[in-house]
This record gives sequence, structure tokens and C-alpha cells, in this order.
Amino acid sequence: MNQYVSRLGSSRVAPRLRFPAAFPGGHRKPRRIAMLSVHTSPLHQPGTGDAGGMNVYIVELARRLAAINIEVEIFTRSTTGGLPPAVDLAPGVLVRHVDAGPYEGLAKEELPAQLCAFTHGVMQAWAGQRPGYYDLVHSHYWLSGHVGWLAAQRWGVPLVHAMHTMAKVKNAALAEGDTPEPAARVIGETQIVSAANRLIANTTGEADELVRFYEADPGSVAVVHPGVNLDRFSPADGRAAARARLGLPKDALIPLFAGRIQPLKAPDVLLRAVAVLLDRDPTLRSRMVVPVVGGPSGSGLAKPEGLQKLAARLGIADVVRFQPPVGQEQLADWFRAASVLVMPSHSESFGLVAIEAQAAGTPVVAAAVGGLPVAVRDGVSGFLIPGHDPQAYAQALARFADAPELVARMGAAAAAHAQSFGWDTAASATADVYTAAMHEHRRRVRSHHA
Repeated sequence: MNQYVSRLGSSRVAPRLRFPAAFPGGHRKPRRIAMLSVHTSPLHQPGTGDAGGMNVYIVELARRLAAINIEVEIFTRSTTGGLPPAVDLAPGVLVRHVDAGPYEGLAKEELPAQLCAFTHGVMQAWAGQRPGYYDLVHSHYWLSGHVGWLAAQRWGVPLVHAMHTMAKVKNAALAEGDTPEPAARVIGETQIVSAANRLIANTTGEADELVRFYEADPGSVAVVHPGVNLDRFSPADGRAAARARLGLPKDALIPLFAGRIQPLKAPDVLLRAVAVLLDRDPTLRSRMVVPVVGGPSGSGLAKPEGLQKLAARLGIADVVRFQPPVGQEQLADWFRAASVLVMPSHSESFGLVAIEAQAAGTPVVAAAVGGLPVAVRDGVSGFLIPGHDPQAYAQALARFADAPELVARMGAAAAAHAQSFGWDTAASATADVYTAAMHEHRRRVRSHHA
């Protein structure tokens, strides 16, 4: 075991470690991989139910891997009846639907009971193929990790796992009134960290958390920043044109929230900040629109009308505009139209939305949590706020209200910053991780049989 891990007690803080951006290649890369996404389908609309940044991540990564000749088959749970067993998502990318539990109305918390059925479906699909059909398993989120653990062992291939979010990290930064992640998830994540050949972290901060909270071997953790679709998310024809298309006033201050509506994402902090801002400067009311684009999700489903009621209670219902989740093309228009994207999240493994907004030429005001300090260049492409005090967010928004030229200046810097987050780079680095995992796995098998 790695020297850092063996000395790591649960109460001790791990030393600051240097993690590789990826692993060097030089060996055969996989021809075909099985990618697992149990609880959310890559075909689902992001911003609805449990669909979010992870869906975008899986779709974009799979497309780019296929473009560099790595075929991807994505296994996901069927959530409606009558779905075809397999759907072509893109050339070289196949989505396989697995029947596991009832189609409708199954909460994410109830899915662990369906993992056995899901694993059976994965094994059935594999049984119809020739030996050695998959070179590697890449699982996303802890539920998929458990299926991946068994599949990789059964098939004699390496397991690469991406956490996306971690129970211990979420529980350490819980929003007020939010439900803690259950002990079963903590145990499950700990098992996967131990079982995986490689762990992919979005940032060095997440890599540190894997070591500190889960005693991961630093030598098995690779840092690969997620990418952004720079063709879709671009400044295009500009802010004014996007506002005209969406029916938004030309000269308004438009702070936007885009994402799933749940306590973890803290959209309430934006609404409270807007109330503070309007209290300080009532003249802003006539030239301010606050779009909230997204649907209730997770623990937010307990009170789906909670945010609307909060807006009414704060006396700002006239400026807040609730919009249902939209497709990626229209989401890009909302980003372009906004003066600033506001992300007051309590926890974010990366914060893909922040990169998407910046790529569209819009600055970001975000909580300094998780991967957001990597996604946002503080003072250049936006502002990072320590904590979740609405007063602090109101102060940041006031800077854009007082100096409208700041939107254009920071927006240009944001678009330039986002250019370094292309998906081609992410896919290439991920392929390097696969190659290293396969090489080490073969070496271990050989030494075991020697």
C-alpha cells in the first residue's frame, strides 16, 4: 500500500499531494469499453430529475472517445417501457437499456436494491459477445461503481471509476435542512475506491478529497478536467441577439441560475441576494430579470414549489422568471443572454455549468467550493464567494449593476478562459488513464500467474 495511505488515520489530514494530470501512454489503448451510468441516462434532458452535469459529461466524453477510435457502450437503467434494447447515440457510441426495477417513480435512494437486477442485465448483454469483447469498464457515480466492480472482475479487465460527487464531502458541507447522504453510500464508495484500478478526479482538490476522506492510493488517482462543447457554448452573435430571441429586455441586469433545483445547488441564496440588492437600490427593480432555469431534483422534490414561495415571501416574485429545463442549444442562449451566472452551490465536484456559461461569454459569481475555484478565475472571469451569505452575493451582483461594462469585460475574459477546457483534451487524457490501467492490469495478471 502507498506510504501516504498506510499512515492515514481517519482524523488525520492527508499531506498535499501532486497528482498526475493523466497517466502517460505508450501502450495499447482500449478498442471498446463498457461505460456504466445506472441512475441517469445519457439520453435524458439535463436539469430534470437526476439528470445534470454528469449526463453531459458522459455523452460528450463518449463521443470524443469514439472519435479517437475507442468504441463506447453505455449501460443505463430503463426508465420507461418499450425502449429499444440498444440505441445509437453517435457513431461508435451505443446506449444499452437494462431493465432493473419499475420504470417510473423509483427514487435514486431506492436504486441500491436494483443493482443485482442491473448487473444481471449487463452480464446478459456481455454473454452474447465473444470473449474479450470489452477491454475496460468505466463506471460513473457510486451506484455504477458497484456494478462495475463485479463486471470488471468477471470479465478480467480493469475498472476505472469517476465519483462525480462523494457522500462524505457532501455531508461535510450540507445545506440547511438538506438530508445527509446515507451510511450505505459511504460504505459503498469506500469499497469502490479500494476496488478500482484507477480513479478519475475532476480537479486536484477532488483528488485530495479521495485520499483524505476515502484513503485512496494517490498513485491510482488521475486528474482530468471535464470539457465543454466549445462549438455549442460560444458567444455566437452576442448578448443582445440572445436576449431578443428569449424575449428579455435589452439593458436589464440578468443574474441567471441554471441547474437542478435542490438545496445542494442553493438557488435560494441567489433569491435572497436579489432581495438584498433591491432593498439597497429599489430603482433596480424596473431593469432586472432573474431567470431560474431548471426543475426540482433530489431532496428538492420534497417541496417542488419551495423556491416560488420564497420569491413571493421575499417580495421579488415580479422579477424572478421560472423556466423549465431546456435543451443544450437553448441553454447556450440563456447563458449568452445573462449578465452573470450565479452558482452558490454547497458542493460541486467540478461545476460544468460555470465553464459552459463562460464559454458563452458570461462571467460567473460562484461559491468557492469543490471544483469551482478551478472553473472560475477569481477577479478575471468572475468572482468566487467564500460561504453562502446572501449579502456577499448581493455585493458581487451590485458590482455588475454599478458598472455594466464589467459584464462585457469579464465576459470576454471568461470566453478566453473556457477555451482551455475542450472535450478533445479531456478525452485524450482519459484514454491515457485507460491505457495505463490496462497495462498495469496485464502486468499484475502476468506476475500473479508467474
